[in-house]
Amino acid sequence: MLRHKSKITSLALAALLFAGTGCSKFLDERDPSNLTPDNFYTIPQHADAAIASVYAQTRFIVGGANIISINYQMADALTGIASTESAQNSDLNNLLGLAHDAGNQHIINWWNGLYNVIAQANLVLDKVPGINPMDEATKNKILGQAAFLRAWAYFYAVQYWGDVPLILKPQTATSEDFLPTRTPASAVYDQIVLDLKAAEGAGLPWTDATGRVSQAAAKALLAKVYLTMAGFPLNKGAEYYKLAADKAKEIINNPGTINLFPDYLSIHTPSKKNTVEHIFQIQFVAGIASNNDMQILYLPNFKPITAYTANFGTTVPIPQFYNSYEAGDKRTKDREGYFYTTYFQGGYGASYDLGAPYIFKHFDVVANGSPGVPGTANSSLNQPQIRFADVLLIYAEAQNEVGGPDQSTVDALKRIRDRAGLSTPAVGSFTKESFREAVWRERWYELAYENILWFDMIRTRKVFNVTTKGFDDFVGHINLSTNKPLAEKHLLLPLPRPEMQNNPNLQPQNPGY
Repeated sequence: MLRHKSKITSLALAALLFAGTGCSKFLDERDPSNLTPDNFYTIPQHADAAIASVYAQTRFIVGGANIISINYQMADALTGIASTESAQNSDLNNLLGLAHDAGNQHIINWWNGLYNVIAQANLVLDKVPGINPMDEATKNKILGQAAFLRAWAYFYAVQYWGDVPLILKPQTATSEDFLPTRTPASAVYDQIVLDLKAAEGAGLPWTDATGRVSQAAAKALLAKVYLTMAGFPLNKGAEYYKLAADKAKEIINNPGTINLFPDYLSIHTPSKKNTVEHIFQIQFVAGIASNNDMQILYLPNFKPITAYTANFGTTVPIPQFYNSYEAGDKRTKDREGYFYTTYFQGGYGASYDLGAPYIFKHFDVVANGSPGVPGTANSSLNQPQIRFADVLLIYAEAQNEVGGPDQSTVDALKRIRDRAGLSTPAVGSFTKESFREAVWRERWYELAYENILWFDMIRTRKVFNVTTKGFDDFVGHINLSTNKPLAEKHLLLPLPRPEMQNNPNLQPQNPGY
């Protein structure tokens, strides 16, 4: 069973505590060595430790979800282009088979993980302003990072569940909204925008190779949020498509060091994390902060090609999706693109034929091994959240919705296809409708297995058909991984059963569950 572990300093751990839970004279006594939210936030170093604890909470995304599965696998399991070779985790199997319910451990873990991030961010946003003396520029940067991370968490939550509790202050058992009701999704999105605008104006550096939130990250996530608000379920349309296009263009027109990597291997090279194409990632440092435990789950099931002693193949691509790429697409090139069909015995020995394509996009060569170099079996590979490739495609899609295809939209698409070694038709070859589908198709090929495509399906109400290479309506589309059709209820996840039992104010459950 996988378990996610993080080492947090004692100061950062203090930020995890909720205030006001004591109820006896004994608990009311003040111990100066006992840190609480009331006495912790007193010096600038406390603020930095507190924001570090928010970042630490984001690593739940690769935390364990019962036997041989992690939280990260949930969204990709729903898309229909992922399958499994092990089938030992019933919760993952139910997601793959569209048979998930409110007791699914992945769903429970995502809810808990996101609200842990929100709780930590709320403490920072509530307590850090009162630290005095503290350099105001430094304070603003910490608050900007906290606002971004809260927005990041709420953006996942509102896409997964729709109306969710909007909690903006630290909670105690006596808080007025300790058992909150659900807030309309539109209001949650409004708060996400406010938080991201605060982060954007917080004086953060344009990029940050340490992995902390940057101004570019705030702009990129804001562009993605606007694009989502333009589509389903809010349907804000042209105004928000323009906001998305304009925000993405701020990065494209003023990139600094931001660019596409010239090759695909760089995307999952540990020494290149937080640079160039990677605008925002979840951070891992083996032996210091946390190992990235997803390696053994994406490796082929018990094939002798790695330094790891066990590998399970719990997320693998369906062959129909792999075969749907255009001929000559470099993203399908063995061990150079996003897939691999051969590797090396023990990770560093003779060539070994895997017999099928596997996901190479998250493959850590340092951890697994390479020709003549044994692997470490400890992964420091970061988990991508926003890549520049996504920003280019956001711009191409949004700008097309504003005014149809033009040279700028085709150029953005072309940059993605150029790296793949593919030609791109001239602007005059596209209609608004054909360009829309060209961008959507490129999103599937470029962003597959990155926890993105499920949300594309929700906001567009369309699903890529790997057989026709067109797009089906969401409702009724057959997921080839299990031959099950998507239904109306699948547009939202069920709220976790433990939450519904503990808080009756969350009723009603999402439709169909």
